[in-house]
Amino acid sequence: MDIISVLEKEQLRSDLPNLEIGDYVKIHLKVKEGNRERIQVFEGSVIGKQGSGLSETFTVRRLSYGVGVERTLPVHSPKIRKIDVVRKGKVRRAKLYYLRDRVGKAARVKTKLPVKTVKKEYKEPVGAGETGADNSKE
Repeated sequence: MDIISVLEKEQLRSDLPNLEIGDYVKIHLKVKEGNRERIQVFEGSVIGKQGSGLSETFTVRRLSYGVGVERTLPVHSPKIRKIDVVRKGKVRRAKLYYLRDRVGKAARVKTKLPVKTVKKEYKEPVGAGETGADNSKE
């Protein structure tokens, strides 16, 4: 392994959730203003992902006072404190750039409903566990 891949492997973050296209997320960013540092929350829909490894980025879009604002952020950036996935989106595209032309309710992404897992109780089949010797009639 070469030195560059070793250094990149050290800086990969594994504490962030798996982001998918169409997800509505809250990103907590560290913002430095002068000598103060504070947390700013950027909330919006993930409209694209690109790259891989340390150079992987994702684009988040939101409407702010009627104006669309997009931020492209590196996934493994130290400026990202945490990412909360508010809801999963149901989409059939890799990039949601068509949302740039939509306004209001038309710009919404359908919500993916959570999959319910049904727990089935194990019922022992009739006659299972019985042996001929214990089955004597009295």
